[in-house]
Amino acid sequence: MKTNNKFKNSVFSYLFSDPDTLRELYCALKGVSLPDDIPVVINTLEDVLFMDRINDISFEIGGRLVVLIEHQSTVNPNMALRFLMYVARVYEKIVDNRNLYSVKKLSIPQPEFFVLYNGKAPFPEEQTVKLSDLFKSMEPLGLPEKLTPALELEVKVLNINEGKNGAVAEKCGLLAQYSAFVGKVRQFEKEGNTQQEAVKKAVIYCCNHDILKELLEINSSEVLNMLMTEWNWDDAKQVWFEDGIEEGFEKGMEKGFEKGKAEGIIEIAKKMKTAGRPFAEIVNLTGLPLEAVKQL
Repeated sequence: MKTNNKFKNSVFSYLFSDPDTLRELYCALKGVSLPDDIPVVINTLEDVLFMDRINDISFEIGGRLVVLIEHQSTVNPNMALRFLMYVARVYEKIVDNRNLYSVKKLSIPQPEFFVLYNGKAPFPEEQTVKLSDLFKSMEPLGLPEKLTPALELEVKVLNINEGKNGAVAEKCGLLAQYSAFVGKVRQFEKEGNTQQEAVKKAVIYCCNHDILKELLEINSSEVLNMLMTEWNWDDAKQVWFEDGIEEGFEKGMEKGFEKGKAEGIIEIAKKMKTAGRPFAEIVNLTGLPLEAVKQL
């Protein structure tokens, strides 16, 4: 498996970083079969990442299907809008803009959208989230609501926690092993271990029981660092929510997309500083130098 040292992978994106594993994952999610020789081309966009973290995967199958998958430990009601913004960039990459004005009809791959959820909060095995759920009501304008919106995007959200969506886990062994590993970490946490101790114990347990054994034995320290980084990030987002600065986080997200990643990161650092978060936590989560944080 290849890694991109410029960005901080999640363990999920690290696991599913080659065409064969992505083909198997897609087949499991859809309950279909595809020949092994059907080409899969990864086209994840690095320039729209937020906070230098890769939580999503984008890839084409046979040039006819473009699939976007996000892995999340929290369910966000705006995920359909995020996918809309992302897939527009993917199509920009696939289609030469000059061809948009051609008299010849273009042929573009069909999109599909998935979110794989493995958070602690209870969540159904499957749920569909629609872009139209976010649309403002037409009632104040005195206009009827449209039964079929002019623009729609549907995201299939699957709970991949251990014991959920057994049919998917059965068809994708790597996903099942990942879910088992996360489940083991949470079990050790419930037994009173710190998060870091729980992760280390889970690594030892899984290596002894042939769960992600090759990955954990060869890359144990790298996997440990990735897990601690992404789970600390999740904890920080929860703190922001509890401190009432979620709005600042969302504004930072918007700026990260619209005005450059640096502005989005600075926006969040300011909000964290205003909320009294420790400098070390701000530095760790934003990647900004300590002196830059002090001067904000």
